[in-house]
Amino acid sequence: MTGMPQTNWAKSYGYHFRDCTVPSSLDEVRSVVAGSARIKALGSRHSFNPIADGEKALILDSLPLDPRLSDDRRSASIAGHATYGDLSRFLASHDLAVHNLASLPHISIAGAIATATHGSGSGHGNLATAVSALEFVAADGSIVKVRRGDPDFEGMVVHLGVLGIVTRVTLDVLPAFEITQTVYEGLTTRSLCDNLDAILDGGYSVSAFTTWRDDSAQIWVKDTPSIEPVPGTLHGATRATLKRHPILGMDPVNATDQFSVAGAWSDRLPHFKMGFTPSNGDEIQSEFHVPRRHGAAAILALAKIRDQLAPMVQVNEFRAVAADDLWMSPQYERDTLSLHFTWLPDEAGVKAAVHHVEEALAPFEPLPHWGKVFSPAPVGAHYAKLAQFEQLRRRLDPTGKFSNPWIEEIVFGRAAVT
Repeated sequence: MTGMPQTNWAKSYGYHFRDCTVPSSLDEVRSVVAGSARIKALGSRHSFNPIADGEKALILDSLPLDPRLSDDRRSASIAGHATYGDLSRFLASHDLAVHNLASLPHISIAGAIATATHGSGSGHGNLATAVSALEFVAADGSIVKVRRGDPDFEGMVVHLGVLGIVTRVTLDVLPAFEITQTVYEGLTTRSLCDNLDAILDGGYSVSAFTTWRDDSAQIWVKDTPSIEPVPGTLHGATRATLKRHPILGMDPVNATDQFSVAGAWSDRLPHFKMGFTPSNGDEIQSEFHVPRRHGAAAILALAKIRDQLAPMVQVNEFRAVAADDLWMSPQYERDTLSLHFTWLPDEAGVKAAVHHVEEALAPFEPLPHWGKVFSPAPVGAHYAKLAQFEQLRRRLDPTGKFSNPWIEEIVFGRAAVT
């Protein structure tokens, strides 16, 4: 029996739950949901704001993962509370893969797709774009099954936790592949911005990191193996000769392997090793997505406030994410540059730094990551499909059983649950 959840993964947000249920069967999930006035599912607790907070917590860890492979080996399904690490191990046993992974492989699938969490790569959509089918328990306890091509499917994948309790996810899979990882360091801000498209397009998955404490960034290039020699320099940056952590100076022992040595997709696409379970991180996270055409200008705008960022930021990461058709995705119909901030665990300092970031990025149509820290102001109105999403939510959950005051304000622009 899991105890009452107190905080998120990083211990930076304290939950307000008064009750917690850990069902052992799908029938029990249905009964609990139908009999609850307000309820929220909790997965890996990797959100940094109140999006998953509520009165009653539902934790699905006691349900079986039950991974299954389709007959044509083009899709795999698994319990929604499974992590991408769980999924990767199952797929590896069948020589299969998913198209991408986030920095950490320990996040739950249902939670990741709910908030449009992503990896990197100019040609790759966020993790939710791999979803081809969902099963969830609706407010009345019924089971809803929806597949790609069904009406409103595009509104259900990035679900923000407000449509129901996701119990099963089906994802597109492809043959397993290998990836190499090469780290370059000493990239200047000017070179990063002048060559941004070439850098982001320069591998299967690419990340650039900076701390803003000096004019030096890293490039992590994750690519499929090639017979061509790996260049020693890249846009003025030099190939690292020592293994690196994304935050320079930190022990890289748990970072995924580098030096252009080929390894399984699941052992290279994340920044951290699959077998390494992160402790509760001493950090707070924010992330903003801007249209990719504004990417270089957005980075230069951050460079102008480096003196406000450097004391609070542990690392700033830049990644490309491809456009999609999912209603509540920050990538809806726009290729984006993701600007991710890992902050020191100082709530007041982070609040001030986030304010500076939001002011700097304001000209560039920024949208925050749904599960991270940003100023508490309504953002749903910036989504073209908000009205359709709200209609969908009201049909599936007419009383707001899966909502909370934060969601009502930030997503739907209202002050309280209706």
